[in-house]
Amino acid sequence: MFLAADSTPVASDSLTYLEYGVYLLLSLGVTIWVGRTLFRSGRPFLVEAFHGNETMADSVNNLLIIGFYLVNVGFMLLFLSSKQHPATGIDVIEHLSKSVGVVVVVLGVMHFINLVVLNALRTGAQASRPPVLPPRA
Repeated sequence: MFLAADSTPVASDSLTYLEYGVYLLLSLGVTIWVGRTLFRSGRPFLVEAFHGNETMADSVNNLLIIGFYLVNVGFMLLFLSSKQHPATGIDVIEHLSKSVGVVVVVLGVMHFINLVVLNALRTGAQASRPPVLPPRA
């Protein structure tokens, strides 16, 4: 931290680099964790939606996770720059809490959208199945 002539903190490039590094690590970590969880937990829904066709379900699951990562990493990179540069450690923490908080909210919205899509696929698959006939006596 540097002080100006009037004893006010002056923004430091090293604090900005620290903030960007921590932001990217936290945001990428949360994104990867959510993506892996969605990938693992979404597979059974997709298998059911594709009438047990595991190859198709796995293919769609891979495409969904790639799209999820592309959208979220793109958003994180767009949100990386800030007009305010931190002058103190407190500024770094405040900027990080806001930036990472927005990323977590966006991940939550993406997760909700994935759940809605998977549920629509699952209920659509259940509705399109022919009824099970009772065995002949």
